[in-house]
Amino acid sequence: MKKVLSLALCAALAVSALAGCGSKGSSSSAGTSSAAGSSTGSSAQSGGSHETVTINFPTADASGALYAVGAAITNLWDTEIDFVNASSQASNGGIDNLTQVSEGEAQVSIAISSNCYECLNGQNSFEGYAYDDLKVIAGLYFNPNQVVVTESSGIADLAGVKGKHFAVAAAGSSVEGECRNHFTAAGLNYPDDIQVEYIAFSDAADMLSNGTIDGAWIMSGAPAAAVSQALSSGCKLLNISDEVISTLQQDYPWYAPYTIPAGTYPNQDEDVQTSAIKMVMFCRGDLDEETVYELTKVFWENIDSLGESQGNLKGLTPEAAVQDIANLPLHPGAEKYYKEIGVL
Repeated sequence: MKKVLSLALCAALAVSALAGCGSKGSSSSAGTSSAAGSSTGSSAQSGGSHETVTINFPTADASGALYAVGAAITNLWDTEIDFVNASSQASNGGIDNLTQVSEGEAQVSIAISSNCYECLNGQNSFEGYAYDDLKVIAGLYFNPNQVVVTESSGIADLAGVKGKHFAVAAAGSSVEGECRNHFTAAGLNYPDDIQVEYIAFSDAADMLSNGTIDGAWIMSGAPAAAVSQALSSGCKLLNISDEVISTLQQDYPWYAPYTIPAGTYPNQDEDVQTSAIKMVMFCRGDLDEETVYELTKVFWENIDSLGESQGNLKGLTPEAAVQDIANLPLHPGAEKYYKEIGVL
């Protein structure tokens, strides 16, 4: 199996670093049932015996921040846990990640807590396809919604998008779901009240710059390069009001207010309030307890080094990892670690 090797955890993870190879022994094909019968509690770092577990970790598009985050995490696990063979792969993002994990094609991944909640309960994109054995390893960082509009559009709030050309990402994507939820909470009839354009933000940024569209939605850690590009060329970020966020929270338990500080982007002279959803690292429930305990333990014991190479992981704490996760269930192995360190 191709392996990821690292000379230093805090080194920036370039794509070329993922091409290294190596092996720690034969691996199970799925990384789930093969380890399920193992005894729990022994440490991978203290010579404990455990059958090799393969961790496939889908992330997102290879050009995005989530791809690098997944690569950093799997590189850490692959290097530090003797019985784990871990690798990350590009994917189509959160919904695809959840589908792969629920179908056993992957064992661990990351998605926003709302998508995890819907997968667990068989809602929206997962209607008829609930995966009720989804478990959480850790809540990570908040993923803010960023609504970018042109100054010339005259749009001052979400309701002002009515009748405008607006990019909502791919049909059926998690970003389009954010558009649906927010515009509905703002009193619009989605999508009929908007001239919807199914365009990814990476493409929409150029269209915003030349005025071909009036606005676009992006859900990403801030600062995002495409938002910087748009705000450098006559665009602005919209505030999402307390009223809209309060309306959202009545139906969706995962939303929280979030502030993008002034100066985060070019020409952004004031704080911008928006909504955010926490990113969640989740896994299959049939990963055995010892494996998930070690994944959790090694992740948190190296979080400072991870944060040095991946800004989205900087400053994360175990205390916050069990908060704002939409009441999703922790894996027993993760729960064991959090109890051990006094978080639970």
